[in-house]
Amino acid sequence: DLLTCMIVMAVAVPLVSPYGIAETRSGERLREPEFAHPFGTDRLGRDQFTRAAAAGRTSLTATFLALALSLTIGVGLGLLAGHAGGGIDMVVMRVADVIMALPTLVLGIVVAALFGPALLTVVIATVSFWWAGYARVTRTLVRQVRNEPFVEASRAIGATPWRIATREVLPHIWGPIIVMAALDVGSLLMTLSGLSFLGLGAQPPTPEWGLMLADGRAYFLDAPFLMFFPGLMIFLCVLGVNLLGTALRQRITTSV
Repeated sequence: DLLTCMIVMAVAVPLVSPYGIAETRSGERLREPEFAHPFGTDRLGRDQFTRAAAAGRTSLTATFLALALSLTIGVGLGLLAGHAGGGIDMVVMRVADVIMALPTLVLGIVVAALFGPALLTVVIATVSFWWAGYARVTRTLVRQVRNEPFVEASRAIGATPWRIATREVLPHIWGPIIVMAALDVGSLLMTLSGLSFLGLGAQPPTPEWGLMLADGRAYFLDAPFLMFFPGLMIFLCVLGVNLLGTALRQRITTSV
């Protein structure tokens, strides 16, 4: 329910708000939270509530895009490694091991710095190391079920390796992967927001929670609400996805 409220807020508020996302009002600079501006206004007089809602749309879109790409790459390589075995398995797992051994945030900073600051850049940077965890988990799950009777039966009737992997193996291992993905949303969101906070992600005037936190640093003592509300949005979103992931894990565990 909490995550649903955050998504509805991100979608609906910018559409119905009387303030534009990038609308500046020089006479209303650094206004404290009030009825007209629930989250106050920033140094340019922009309504922070409208921008925080629009930032949710930006941050969540980037997060789910990074998650989808990481899942596609990681699960695909994990299926290949676990099902093929041999040299392919060794190469994929060694590459995954090297990536997982590197400091996550540092690797993201390096990749983002190489290609220039942009939201799409940090998404690509995050995907470049996030897929490894899904590849390793998928490979382990595949190896647990690849010799089960239903898989052997598919081989006996002449099913292709691709059909066995996608039609027989994948449906039986999808549950734990979905739970892992749900629990990873919060970490992904914080990683992307952290890179934007460092100036490597979304650029002004794009509303994004990490960027809003960075913009509020200079006014932390005089207008702490500029950092408080974007931080609160990140906290609530992470809490919501963690509660969802926990519920999914309990449901799958119970059904098993």
